[in-house]
Amino acid sequence: MSTSPNPVAAVCQVTATPDKESNFSACKQLLEEARQRGACMVFLPEGFDYIGSSREETLSMSEPLGGDIISRYTQLARKLDVWLSLGGFHERGHDWENDRRIYNSHVIINNKGDVLSVYRKSHLFDVELPEKGVSLKESAFTIPGASLVPPVQTPIGKVGLGVCYDLRFPELSLALQRHGADILTYPSAFTVVTGAAHWEVLLRARAIETQCFVLAAAQVGRHHETRSSYGHALAVDPWGEVVGDCGGEKPGMVLVEVNLDKVNRTRKNMPVQQHRRDSAFYHSLSQTCL
Repeated sequence: MSTSPNPVAAVCQVTATPDKESNFSACKQLLEEARQRGACMVFLPEGFDYIGSSREETLSMSEPLGGDIISRYTQLARKLDVWLSLGGFHERGHDWENDRRIYNSHVIINNKGDVLSVYRKSHLFDVELPEKGVSLKESAFTIPGASLVPPVQTPIGKVGLGVCYDLRFPELSLALQRHGADILTYPSAFTVVTGAAHWEVLLRARAIETQCFVLAAAQVGRHHETRSSYGHALAVDPWGEVVGDCGGEKPGMVLVEVNLDKVNRTRKNMPVQQHRRDSAFYHSLSQTCL
C-alpha cells in the first residue's frame, strides 16, 4: 500500500486477444493489484476489451455503451473504490443497425461506478507503410468522434482525454491544456514499428509543450497471428522526464505519484502559455521582404 502524500495512478500494460473473457480477467487482476498498492485511479489501454483478428470479428464483438463489458467495469470500480480510465472501448455506433460501424471510445468511470465522460477517438489510424510492414485502415469500420471533451476532474487532477493516434496532433493536447488539463492520457496500441520510432519522443514532446503529466497505458506483445504491439506504457512528468516505463515484453503496471505542485512550478518557472501569441499570429505569415 502506497503511503505517498500525493495521489497515485496506475498505468497498465496488457496483451488483449480476441478472447473477451480472458481479457477481462487479466484486467481485473491488474485493477485489484493496483488498488491494493494504493492507486486511486487506474489507466487501461486502447483495446482493453479485445483486439479482433479481422474486421468482421472486431465488429461482431462490439457492444453499446450500456452493454455487458462497461457494466462489469462500473461494478468493479464501485467494488474496488477506484476510478478507471478505459482507454479504447469498441462502442457500437448510434446507427449500428444500418451502417455496422463503431466508435473507439475512451470511458472515464468514477469510484461510485458512474460513467462521467466518453471521448470518441477523433483521429483515425489510416496508414500504409509497405516498407515497414504496417497496413491499417481504422476508418474502414470506425466513426471519428465529433469533438473533444472537457478535462475530467479526478482524484489525481484534471485529466484530458485522447486515444493513441491522437498523440500525433499537438493541437489536441494544447486545446486540452488551455481548458485546464493537468494530466493528458493517450491509451494506445502502437505498432511495433511506429512505437520503436516515435512512441517515447511523442509522449515526452506532449508533456514538455503542455507542461502536463502524460500517462499512456499500452498494449504489448502478440494479440493474434497478424498483430503485435510495442508496449512501453509510460508516465512522463511536466518537465518531460520519463518517471515510469512498463517495458516492451509483458503485461504489468507502473505506479506514479501525481504531484500537481510539479505542474504549477514548471508552468511558473517557464511560463510558456503566457508567452504564446494569439491564434491569429500563428495563422499569418509576413509577406514583407527584407
